[in-house]
Amino acid sequence: MEPISLTGKRVRLSVPTLDDVAALAAAADEPSTLRYIVAMPDPYTEESARSFIENVNRPGWEKGTEVSWSIRLRPADWTEGDPEPPVIGGVGLAGVANGTAEIGWWLASSYRGQGLVPEAAGLVVDWAFDRSGLGLERLLWRAAVSNWPSRRVAWRLGFRVEGLLRAEVPSRGAREDGWMGTLLPGDPRQPNEPWPNE
Repeated sequence: MEPISLTGKRVRLSVPTLDDVAALAAAADEPSTLRYIVAMPDPYTEESARSFIENVNRPGWEKGTEVSWSIRLRPADWTEGDPEPPVIGGVGLAGVANGTAEIGWWLASSYRGQGLVPEAAGLVVDWAFDRSGLGLERLLWRAAVSNWPSRRVAWRLGFRVEGLLRAEVPSRGAREDGWMGTLLPGDPRQPNEPWPNE
């Protein structure tokens, strides 16, 4: 599968290249990110970023089993063909098979709280369900029960939290209970329940 780019009002999603190594490492190497994304090495170095680009992202796109994008803040005057903006986060689909995949995301702390992740993840959700994209029948979201920012994004996108699974989410040195939610192509892309008390 050939990588594609997705563009929203404020974000640009494109695959990271070796030109992004320094920016990717700088954005990802934060304790608040690495706490929840255990697949990322800690510390997250430029070598980590290079290895992800060459050994995970590129083969994942080629096989169509794991597709991910760098989240980039799109300048207001940016147009197709301009140089890619710097990497500030990531969003992707893992375990793409049999009409389903798991979605995940992260964002550098200085850009959080601005609604960028819901926009980026929404672009991926739309593409994942579209017949001209992956044509998936279901998306899965999982997060540790302490990861309220991730749950808020999933809630805004319309994911239904369908359970709490004990020791579901690997953490650094432990396992945490986790939420699990799903989204189907026909589900509204808006909250389906009141926001729970934290």
